[in-house]
Amino acid sequence: MRKTLLISTLFLAAACAKNPDEIAAVEIGKNEYKGYSCKRLTQTKLEHTQALENASANQKKAATGDAVGVILLGLPISSMAGGDEETNIAVTKGHIQAIEREQERKSCK
Repeated sequence: MRKTLLISTLFLAAACAKNPDEIAAVEIGKNEYKGYSCKRLTQTKLEHTQALENASANQKKAATGDAVGVILLGLPISSMAGGDEETNIAVTKGHIQAIEREQERKSCK
């Protein structure tokens, strides 16, 4: 019985929303921003940075909600309700990295 409870708890903890800092960026193609000017790269990076901040705030709420849900009910409530923004954060971080690489390649200031 104890072993089953421990395994169940570990499984539920793994299903919980991660903190935004723990989410790795996904690789975005090298040519995604190739035709962008430095000005447009800066503007696009700002848009992605704002989107990342919003998604990160939502993810923090989901992680907290999951922790509380697991403690009280044994269920990651926020993730089950669609509050997990992990994929969105990973993709947005990838876009920011791709933009930064292109800015560096073009020697943007």
